[in-house]
Amino acid sequence: MPFEWIVATRFLREGRMQSLFIITGAAIGVAVIVFMSALLDGMQMNLFRRLLSSQPHIVLERPKDAARPLRPPTSTTMSRLQTPQQRPATIDQWQKVRDEMLMRSDVDAVAAIVTGPAFVVRGATNQAVSMTGIEPDAYARIVPLREKVVAGRYSITNSDMLIGQQLAGDLGVVPGDRLRLVAASGASVILNISGLVDLGSRGANQRAVYVQLSTAQNLQQLPGAVSAIQLTVIDPFQAESIASAVAAQTGLDALSWIATNNQFFLGLNAQRFTSELIRLFVGLSVAAGIASVLVVSVVQRSKEIGILRAMGGSRGQILRVFLLQGAIVGLLGSVVGSALASVLLAGWRFVAKNPDGTPMFAIDIGAGLYWLAALVATATGVLAAVAPALRAARLQPVEAIRG
Repeated sequence: MPFEWIVATRFLREGRMQSLFIITGAAIGVAVIVFMSALLDGMQMNLFRRLLSSQPHIVLERPKDAARPLRPPTSTTMSRLQTPQQRPATIDQWQKVRDEMLMRSDVDAVAAIVTGPAFVVRGATNQAVSMTGIEPDAYARIVPLREKVVAGRYSITNSDMLIGQQLAGDLGVVPGDRLRLVAASGASVILNISGLVDLGSRGANQRAVYVQLSTAQNLQQLPGAVSAIQLTVIDPFQAESIASAVAAQTGLDALSWIATNNQFFLGLNAQRFTSELIRLFVGLSVAAGIASVLVVSVVQRSKEIGILRAMGGSRGQILRVFLLQGAIVGLLGSVVGSALASVLLAGWRFVAKNPDGTPMFAIDIGAGLYWLAALVATATGVLAAVAPALRAARLQPVEAIRG
């Protein structure tokens, strides 16, 4: 073994209690960082998945009509622009826009929809609903509607539709029954209920009706047009910048999930910043502990350091001895701390469960997090050892031996 390794490991073995305490402190710090990282990442992914599992990342709509003055106003004239009556917000030639979006490398899925108010009628009972016309396969890549079916089957055709489970309870229907769907235009159609969906909200489940795109177009009297085009993107956190680029490319209004859920996005960023701040302070406390123990070690072993210098040891070698001690302490602390974090997460999975016995949310520690913890802890140990190592390297042999 190199000279520096021999001396560094010997110093650590001679001060067993000191070494044990500082490794334990580093392990606790690493365990806290790894556990909190996995817990917060799992929590954020769970919130993120719940929010975006029922909505697209970007929605494209036709821009609203705006009045334009025929002549610029002057100081002697006054004018007031009256907002014109808005036409139905429809997108013509939507297939061209869909194909353009599918060619973008940052877009994952595209689906066109037709939305509008309607009534479902069963006997003498009728109820207002929100009708959504979709292409089943394309829409399923935006919103995993198939996974939300709680009764019946996932089938949306010219004769089948899906409705919310609360709406089915209010009307007293089950999969296999038939309902009349009447649009605001007066057009109607009788469809079979193929399945019931649970969208995670009582209000949504009370109003949701999903039909085939062509059926909705006929009911809303929008032949060949759609109400909106929905997108999911590869990186949801870049949705705002992608929406701006898509709006410039298509001339349509592009609204991202970040804009529609601004408070949630700000809260998510605040939570992420807080977790990073906590990790920083825990890392600093670990570094301070390592540095303090190594400073004491330098004072206690000043005579040994002086003898090593007198026997030909260079300042560089003494410097590396204490840097190696810091690295070894950090590495051992990361190994023990990662094992402790795994135990804590196993206990969390056992305790944190929903009333039905399922896990509250998925938590997983990837191998990358363990490697990152080992790298950061080792680097922290080395950085914490810099000041004690410099102090040891600057000791004069004679003065150190005299004490």
